[in-house]
Amino acid sequence: MHSIPMVEEPARYTQTAFRASGFVEVRSNHMFEVAMQYPLLHMKNAEEQCFVREEVYQMLLKAYGLLPKGYRFKILDAWRPFALQEELYRTYSEGIIEEFQLKDCDEQKKQAIIRRFVSEPVPDKELPPVHTTGGAVDLTLLDEYGTELDMGTGFDAFTEKTHTAYFEKDTRETSVRDNRRLLYRVMTEAGFTNLPSEWWHYDYGDRFWAYYKQTPAIYNGVFTKEERNGKGYRVGEAE
Repeated sequence: MHSIPMVEEPARYTQTAFRASGFVEVRSNHMFEVAMQYPLLHMKNAEEQCFVREEVYQMLLKAYGLLPKGYRFKILDAWRPFALQEELYRTYSEGIIEEFQLKDCDEQKKQAIIRRFVSEPVPDKELPPVHTTGGAVDLTLLDEYGTELDMGTGFDAFTEKTHTAYFEKDTRETSVRDNRRLLYRVMTEAGFTNLPSEWWHYDYGDRFWAYYKQTPAIYNGVFTKEERNGKGYRVGEAE
């Protein structure tokens, strides 16, 4: 299985060519276990249902078809309302500052490191936090027994080990390395890009994807449930 490349963090990217695209609600079935994490963490503005854009859903189906027999995805987070993005940024900033010993650093350095793990809640629908677009999805893998594969860290951990390629040079953790390689391979072959600081985070159509593909972003921000529903949505079918 091919190694995961070392990739730089996404830079600011402003090219857009937005298109009309509805949402699909993803429900648990033989392909997906939906386990939205922020309701479990008792976030005030958490979204309990799992929504992604129409094209993202089709690409997830393609990625599922590339998995070993019996494997499936466990989806941890997808579309977020803007209020949840604000809540996460407030909640997680303190922990990141402590983990990376940033208390005495200048504000610019603090914010740069915080943004590696949680997008700043800038209320700009043309350059929005990526999870508000419906193009970003956080996920991991379950084996044929329904056991979650060991990826080396938990979801939303704030450590250098969450970098997707971290275990490429650690020969002691070959099983973790191979698990990450499998997730990376099926997702990128399906057309997603990965956020290099988070092994679980994949994008299509948002500004992170646009930066790595050097093509205009196709999804703008959708900040509330009312806006999302206004775009129309359907329930994904177990194909």
